[in-house]
Amino acid sequence: MKPNIPSKLSLFTVTTLLTFSGLLSATDHKADVVVYGDASGGVTAAVQAAKMGKSVILVSQYGHLGGLTSSGLGWSDIGNDSILGGLSRDFYHAAYLHYQKDDSWNLEKRDGFPQMAQGTPAFNPKNELASVFEPKIAEDIFDAMAKEAGVKIINGRLNLKKGVVMDGNRISKILLESGDAVEGKMFIDASYEGDLLPLAGVTFTIGREANAKYGETGNGITGAAKKNQLPKGIDPYRVKGDASSGLLAGVNPDMGGEVGDGDDKLQAYCYRMVLTDVPENRVMIEKPKNYNVADFEMLFRSIEAGQKTGFFKTTMVPNRKSDSNNTGGFSCDLIGGNYDKDWNWATLSHAEREVLAAKHRDYQLGLVWTVQNHPRVPEAIRKSYEMLGLAKDEFPNNGHWPYNLYVREARRMVSDLVMDEAHCKLKIPVEDPVGQGAYTLDSHNTQRFIHNGMVMNEGDIQTHLNGKPYGISYRSIVPKIGECENLLVPWALSASHIAFGSIRMEPVFMVLGQSAGTAACFAIDENVSVQKVPYEKLREKLIADGQKLK
Repeated sequence: MKPNIPSKLSLFTVTTLLTFSGLLSATDHKADVVVYGDASGGVTAAVQAAKMGKSVILVSQYGHLGGLTSSGLGWSDIGNDSILGGLSRDFYHAAYLHYQKDDSWNLEKRDGFPQMAQGTPAFNPKNELASVFEPKIAEDIFDAMAKEAGVKIINGRLNLKKGVVMDGNRISKILLESGDAVEGKMFIDASYEGDLLPLAGVTFTIGREANAKYGETGNGITGAAKKNQLPKGIDPYRVKGDASSGLLAGVNPDMGGEVGDGDDKLQAYCYRMVLTDVPENRVMIEKPKNYNVADFEMLFRSIEAGQKTGFFKTTMVPNRKSDSNNTGGFSCDLIGGNYDKDWNWATLSHAEREVLAAKHRDYQLGLVWTVQNHPRVPEAIRKSYEMLGLAKDEFPNNGHWPYNLYVREARRMVSDLVMDEAHCKLKIPVEDPVGQGAYTLDSHNTQRFIHNGMVMNEGDIQTHLNGKPYGISYRSIVPKIGECENLLVPWALSASHIAFGSIRMEPVFMVLGQSAGTAACFAIDENVSVQKVPYEKLREKLIADGQKLK
């Protein structure tokens, strides 16, 4: 069943009222390049197009720029910082410069901060790049980049039923829920959901391909996950040992196929919580109003089976704040919570997504509260987490909670070239790179199922590439020849599930956003479709603007 919309006054009701009132004062907007999506790659796409002299409109769905990069993902998944160039480098360099100032360290001393982050120095003096930062600082940097470039920003969300108006194989304008129309010559879909794809008639897929489809080894159903796995011995039934009592919530009777088979399941989502132990900057977490202790029966059984730590990460970013992500078998990921038999996150309305996002929020708040307070959690565990609360100086107009749910995967375009495992492992060369990736082939768990009589997680993949960069094809960010001629897609691009697991990282999104903005300008100047942009000219411009293609 789809997420239920409350019958009382709700976000949906408010949205509907705002939409109705907006229809009475709908506005027509027009620009050379229209970017839908305010995430990090949307910002770099818009900034690049503006720098190339084009009028640009960036449609912001959340009213805050940066997406996950400014919503808690402050411990960057870079893999190898040699891939950073142009605007992506500008961002990480600006973060580096910020933290060179003494007054930027108001809640801890810089000398005490860890030297290393995720495979790269936290603050690298050799290339003057930072790989850690606070969310509010990231948003400030994105705001400054957009303002300096002269990007026009309008707030709104795409009408998901009839929000794209086509003229043949070209988008002529997009329609927002408010009734506003945004006309353009070129469009860039920088949403995490790939919301423009279906409305523009572009081929896409959702879920995991079978390994056989692209000759891969890490796609499809994985079997019991080797990492981020539950402790052995967890009983799957509501009443232990009693199959007639039914399965625990979120547990499937089997994994739905054989290892390597494809399916339409999505890897789990979560919020990147920003927690702190600094009393003067801490808001303690209260038990959510709709808290249901049954939602945490798996947690209690995991603890009984031996889990003592790893309920959520406390990876540090400056000023005693965390980037708290999923870790371990029972953690922040609401496994199986982003899809069902007849729907998934990508196919929901905006209002339904809000309801589901709130469910993820309350689950994570409930997780922290439970670990800190519930009597079924041993006292030693409770005490080890009791000092943590939400950072008061982050997301002040959102209850100190991140704006963006970490939508790790939704729609993915299927184009004339599909990036796959072999491209990422450098077994197949990419002849037309517009950026590089280097991060692990990474997928979070997709489901829980019964395996040998106990509950196990399925879907986790972490195949390291040893930091070796690989090229990402221009053909993977444009639709097939014969489909939409004026759309570029720098995130929900053409890639298999497991290849996307590496490409989807935020630094790469910034890189591909800039390349998409550049290509959009070339398509306008050359009066050609995005599929016919001359690659050599594009490559020359990308390199001139600092992009790292090899």
